[in-house]
Amino acid sequence: MTDFLPPAEYAAMLPKATVFGALFFTDMNDSPVQLHAVYSAEHPWQLPGGTAEAGERPWETAVRETREETGLLVSGPPRLLAAVFGLPGTSWPLATAGFVFDGGRLTDRQIANFTLTPDEHDELRVLPLHEWQALMPARDFARLTAAAEARRTGVAAYVGDWDWPTETSTPPGTAASPSTDETTH
Repeated sequence: MTDFLPPAEYAAMLPKATVFGALFFTDMNDSPVQLHAVYSAEHPWQLPGGTAEAGERPWETAVRETREETGLLVSGPPRLLAAVFGLPGTSWPLATAGFVFDGGRLTDRQIANFTLTPDEHDELRVLPLHEWQALMPARDFARLTAAAEARRTGVAAYVGDWDWPTETSTPPGTAASPSTDETTH
């Protein structure tokens, strides 16, 4: 007979992760909408979204964070575009598991009505996908590209190498540099 640990003891031994939910929006020409983060040199341009609170599901997180960050009220149903996973590193001690949902296409008026939270984001940009590449780390651009492709094809993406930098290694597609603590993406 096998002895099993009580659930609480077993759970204490398992890896831990932060969970995030984000929304991928574009304008009517399919140019992605992103926010410039004032608190993160590591992830300067971000999708509206953030880290889940206790008891919150990723879709609820994406909707709440988008409302807080932009003033935009989003309704469902949720349509998953990408699942994102990253291993912990020196700048963030937990793994990251995230879900990017389709926020839809926004009119110029909807985008103009965004109200940014100045202690989080100081700028909003709408650019063709290829123009984002020069403005963000390779891993963030890969996530953005995966979301755009998932919307185009209707097949959800898996971004499995969105790792945090470590002292001895650099995530795929990023330059080695000091990182900044950041809890949301």
